[in-house]
Amino acid sequence: MVDLKLRSPAFGDQGPIPDRFSRQGGNVSPPLAWSQAPGDAAELLLVCEDPDAPRGTFLHWLVTGIDPATSSLTEGQVPDNVRQWPNGFGNNGWSGPQPPAGDPPHHYILQLHALARPAQLPPQPSVEQVHNAIETAEPLARGTLTGTYTR
Repeated sequence: MVDLKLRSPAFGDQGPIPDRFSRQGGNVSPPLAWSQAPGDAAELLLVCEDPDAPRGTFLHWLVTGIDPATSSLTEGQVPDNVRQWPNGFGNNGWSGPQPPAGDPPHHYILQLHALARPAQLPPQPSVEQVHNAIETAEPLARGTLTGTYTR
């Protein structure tokens, strides 16, 4: 599988996520950039999840339909032609970090997948359903960026 080299100018891999991206601090999605997707990709799918959440992995962001020719997202923006899905808070789009106060730092894993076919998802997909849809859509490439956040 090809590496998409996902990165953000706002924080480094394994580094702290700035407060402006948290639910309390502004709740805007972080800027992201990545290397070129394979030419035979049908779409890019972006997911952000917190595996440290008290009740199991929590979905913070799910975006499908990103054009494979796209190589970045601006802070707080997504292209007009994409779909943002309900997250674990029940909102469509980005909902930033909000770990329980006093918890050790949580890890927020952003993954960008280049898929051979568009992902098929139910109206309110669970984390497990997202991962199953990714595998079914034949991933060609993936990039991962992990940030941490604590309150």
